Amino acid sequence: MDVLLLIVGIILLIAGLVGCIVPMIPGPPLGFLALLALHFTKWGDFSAGFLWGAAAAALIVTLLDYLVPVWGTKRFGGSKAGVWGASIGLVVGMFLGPAGIILGPFVGAFIGEMATNNESSRALKAAFGSFIGLIVGVVLKLAVCGVYTWYFFKEWLF
Repeated sequence: MDVLLLIVGIILLIAGLVGCIVPMIPGPPLGFLALLALHFTKWGDFSAGFLWGAAAAALIVTLLDYLVPVWGTKRFGGSKAGVWGASIGLVVGMFLGPAGIILGPFVGAFIGEMATNNESSRALKAAFGSFIGLIVGVVLKLAVCGVYTWYFFKEWLF
């Protein structure tokens, strides 16, 4: 049973790291589940406080991942149309591969802003804010999942 949980944990870690980049896969929660899987093996011995902290980090970063692109769009002068455009662009971009994931929110925010306000400089600024928000969200998720991965292997191997 320990080996099965270890394999499940490693698969969850990999899926969590992929989920840091692919929008519809919840990376940090999967990384947390990997820690939980290891905890129930003979190799894992995480404290309850550590597991609660890891769960809280996964929840907070997952929520921030949805809020930061919106904040970035608004912070750089975007309207509700720009925020909606960025969100729709993110979903559409998911089907277009890695470039679509990066460019989708940018193009969506730009189109949303242009539809309501014909100032291309303002639309470009809002689109850039959406892109910055997306990058910040990815970096936050990668940082949390990187810490989970480090603790997973530290606990398992040492």
